[in-house]
Amino acid sequence: MAVPVSIIPELEDAIQHGSPERRVLMLERITNLFIDGAAGFDEDVVGLFDDVLSCLIEEIETKTRAELATRLAPVANAPVKVVRKLATDDEIAVAGPVLRQSPRLNEADLVGIARTKSQDHLLAISTRTGIAEPVTDVLVKRGDREVARSVARNRTARLSEVSFAALVGRAYGDATLAEGIGLRPDLPPRLFRELLLKATDVVQQRLFASANAATRFEIKRVLAKVSEELASKSRPRDFGAARREVAELRKQGKLNEKELVEFAKSGRYEQTVAALELLCRVPIDVVERLMAGDRPDPILILCKAAGWGWPTARAVIQSRPHVATSSHALDNAFSNFERLSPATAQRVMRFWQARTTAVPAIRYT
Repeated sequence: MAVPVSIIPELEDAIQHGSPERRVLMLERITNLFIDGAAGFDEDVVGLFDDVLSCLIEEIETKTRAELATRLAPVANAPVKVVRKLATDDEIAVAGPVLRQSPRLNEADLVGIARTKSQDHLLAISTRTGIAEPVTDVLVKRGDREVARSVARNRTARLSEVSFAALVGRAYGDATLAEGIGLRPDLPPRLFRELLLKATDVVQQRLFASANAATRFEIKRVLAKVSEELASKSRPRDFGAARREVAELRKQGKLNEKELVEFAKSGRYEQTVAALELLCRVPIDVVERLMAGDRPDPILILCKAAGWGWPTARAVIQSRPHVATSSHALDNAFSNFERLSPATAQRVMRFWQARTTAVPAIRYT
C-alpha cells in the first residue's frame, strides 16, 4: 500500500510553502492514514511515512508533537526516525509517551537518552516493560530518588548486581525505596540480608506487611539469624578446648598451613584462631581482635608474614562467621595481598608479637 497519489502535490506544497497551520492539518491527515493502515504496511511503506512525517514535524508546536507521540507510541511498526526524534525531544510531554511505551526504541536508543537527557526522561524510561541491564545501570547511576524508586518498583526491569547494590546503598535513608527493592524476588540473598540489617524497624515492618508468605518466612529467618549472630558476638568465646587440640597437633608435628586451611574451610573458627596463635606466635587475644574486624587487612598481613599464599588467606578471611565477605571484597583483598611485601608484613607482625611477652609454651593437660 502507498500514500494516495492525490495527497502528494498537497503534501509537497505544505512542506515547501505551507503555513504552520496547514502543516499541522497535513500532519494529522498523514498520521490518520498511517494509523488506519499500519497493520498491513511493510517496512518499505513505513519508511515512506517516516520520511514524510519527519519533514512535517519540523517547527511544529509542542502540543501537536505531544499528540503525535501519544498516537504513535503503542504502534508496533511506527516510523523509527520519527519515534527517535520524538523520544529525544527536550519537552517531556513529547518524549514521555514514546519513552514509556514505544517498542521501536532499542537498547542503544534508551541508553543514549538515559545518559544525556533530563530526570523526567529517565523517569519515563524507568516505567518501560522489560528494561535490560545496560539501561537500568544508567538509570540507577544517573537517576534521582524518584527514578531509583521507579526502577525498584518495576518488576520487569532487569538489574545487574552492581545496580542492586547501589539501590540497597541508597535505600538506607529512603523507606519507600527500601520497601520497593526489598520486595523484588530477584534481589540477591546477600543484598536482601544487608538491606534488612541496616533497615529501620519501621521499614522491616513495612517489608513484612507487604511481603508474600515466602518472603515473610525469609525475613523472619534472616532477622532471627542476625539476632543470633549479634548475641553470639556479645558473648566471649571460649578458646580453651580449641587451644588444647591445636597444642596437641603441634606436639605431634602436625600443625601446619594445611591444617590451618582445613580448620578454616570446615568452619572451626576457634581452632582457626588457636592455630594462628601458635603458627604466627601472636597472642590469642590479639589474633581474636584482628579476626573480629570488618576489614581483612590484618589477616593478609598475618598470612603474608608467615609465607602463606592467597588460597590460605582467602580461607581464613571466609572463616569468620560474623563477617560476610562479598566477591568484590575478596577481589580487593587479593589485590592488596599481591601488593603487600613480606618485609612489611613481618615488621607489622613483630609489633603484634610484642603486644605481650613472648607466647609461652602452652600446656593443656
